[in-house]
Amino acid sequence: MSAFGDAVVYLNDPFNWTRTNGILDLLRQHLAISVVAVLAALVLALPLGIALGTSGRGGGAVVVLSNVSRAIPTLALLTLFAVSPIGFGPRATTIALAVFAIPPILTNTYVGFRGVDADVREAARAMGMRRAQVIRRVDLPLALPLVMTGVRTAAVQVVATASLAALVAGGGLGRIVALGFGQQNYGQMIAGAILIAALALLTELALVLLTWAVTPGPRRFPFLQVRARAGTAEPEPTAAGMPL
Repeated sequence: MSAFGDAVVYLNDPFNWTRTNGILDLLRQHLAISVVAVLAALVLALPLGIALGTSGRGGGAVVVLSNVSRAIPTLALLTLFAVSPIGFGPRATTIALAVFAIPPILTNTYVGFRGVDADVREAARAMGMRRAQVIRRVDLPLALPLVMTGVRTAAVQVVATASLAALVAGGGLGRIVALGFGQQNYGQMIAGAILIAALALLTELALVLLTWAVTPGPRRFPFLQVRARAGTAEPEPTAAGMPL
């Protein structure tokens, strides 16, 4: 039987899903690590991006910080944590993934708030809104699509990279791949890779739907907007001046 066939057999075995440290247990661990890492990155990056974006200063610092953070490999951070008081386990993985998730959230938040029209802010202040009200009721709704794009990018990257937790005794779906590699069981390795890829795709889909739900404006997906415009387009005139 081929390795892909072995992977299908592995995924269709109920025992592999329900046993202790089976797929369901590892999936819960994977999601816990990923969610905590993304939330930690949001707590750090979102306020900083809002502060810099609304002030109009610090663009260079954001670019430098994002580039430096992206240049640090997650595996290198895990190696450094292993010889530090942080040590091995889920905590080390969560901190490393949070560092990995900060750049896209920070950059998109800064760009989103920086791109809000200054005249819109001035009109809101002229209506008597305080700075916090302007940020909450004017800036945030306009910047939200870009902010959510950063969150979506960070979340998908974290879910895909959280498989490295298996290298530092951190749990998660990466353990399936690591165990398969150690046992030279290529079917199990492929099964683990399929699960991680499927989880990343589901995360992307879920956050696309969340972005659609929380973004102000018409509740239409892009392909529906294209069809709506096509259905209401004016007919082109012919040479005789009459519509086709």
